[in-house]
Amino acid sequence: MDPGTEPDTATAVFTDHRELLFGIVYAMLGTVADTEDVLQETWLSWEARSHGAPIDHPRAYLARVAINAALARQDAVRRRRETYVGPWLPEPVPTGPDRTADDTADRAVHVESVSMALMVVLESLTPAERAVFVLADVFGYGLGEIAAMLGRTPAAVRQTAHRARGHVQARRPKYRIDPAVHRQVTERFMAAVSGGDLDALINLMAPDVVLTCDGGGLAPAAGPRPMHGPERIAEFLAGRFLRRGEGLSVGFQPVNGSPSALMVRDGAVVGVLMLDLHGETVTGVYAVTNPEKLTRLH
Repeated sequence: MDPGTEPDTATAVFTDHRELLFGIVYAMLGTVADTEDVLQETWLSWEARSHGAPIDHPRAYLARVAINAALARQDAVRRRRETYVGPWLPEPVPTGPDRTADDTADRAVHVESVSMALMVVLESLTPAERAVFVLADVFGYGLGEIAAMLGRTPAAVRQTAHRARGHVQARRPKYRIDPAVHRQVTERFMAAVSGGDLDALINLMAPDVVLTCDGGGLAPAAGPRPMHGPERIAEFLAGRFLRRGEGLSVGFQPVNGSPSALMVRDGAVVGVLMLDLHGETVTGVYAVTNPEKLTRLH
């Protein structure tokens, strides 16, 4: 690189790859703040390195630095979750045309491919399994590339990928849901909740449906553990809306790539609800009311 253009060139190259890096690290960590910290570490490494000899493959270099920084941070992230109050869900990230250009999450390319349901499954993988699955199955890296990034042999990466895919497939079989159907079911679900129509709610849900509500001890939640069964979930959601619904409006926008319901009071988002579907049947309900996880939704 020409020394006279090093800073501008380094900044431009990093900016060109920032969307990709954000998506990878977010899928590995599940929080925007930790993702931003990792990206800052990656930038500092890249900026320092850019003063030396030119880097032939900046995309591979940046991805390797970001992935290893994310792996190093995962232990600290997991320790924080051990003291978290109630169920923990990944931080919702706005995606699609409704996100705003100045929102950090607007950079989250490929987050559309990482639904809340998939993020929850990824939490159960080992750090190495999660990294390999995210890189191979979400971002399409080859096993040889991943091996170079992680400092492992291609054979070891192949074995890790096989384990990770088997685990994900067992817990979340792949079903392609039409976004329009997903939106319609979400709207019907929220209409039944706000209208207190228990029969309609129950009919939308599978017998083994699970509600996971993350309030973080800072906002109302469904309890210390996930809630099971359509009758209990219907009664809880309709009852909660009846008691706390005054002044509440409901809007819809894509979150983590899925049509989602946003609960808004006095101009601020106080909750987001996302549905996991099999066909038109609700198999999972994810609700985030922790205000610290809602600051990027509006």
